[in-house]
Amino acid sequence: VYERLVKPWGFFEILMETLTSKVKLLSVSPGERLSLQRHEHRMETWYIVKGTAKVTRGVERFTLQVGDSIIIEKNQIHRLENDSEENLEVIEIQTGNYFGEDDIVRIEDSYGRAGLH
Repeated sequence: VYERLVKPWGFFEILMETLTSKVKLLSVSPGERLSLQRHEHRMETWYIVKGTAKVTRGVERFTLQVGDSIIIEKNQIHRLENDSEENLEVIEIQTGNYFGEDDIVRIEDSYGRAGLH
């Protein structure tokens, strides 16, 4: 499965999808960030492959470098940000029983999408 979806923060590509997992490449443009969000049906593992990531997970804040990874549990509030001058690239591995984009519950969003699925 190969699909590229352009987002206000950059784009993602779906690299693989099965009944129990989905793998994406996220590319976050310099100065951009994803929604502060959570998912009811999936957990995610992020693996940094390019750039530096600012990660919010619950009340914790992390800076992750190439080779670092982090696990986001189901219903855990999280955000991915790129405050560097180069694109941030992250391999996202989703596991669970549903992977639709409508499983995004946005709490805060820089692009006016909070409260939308």
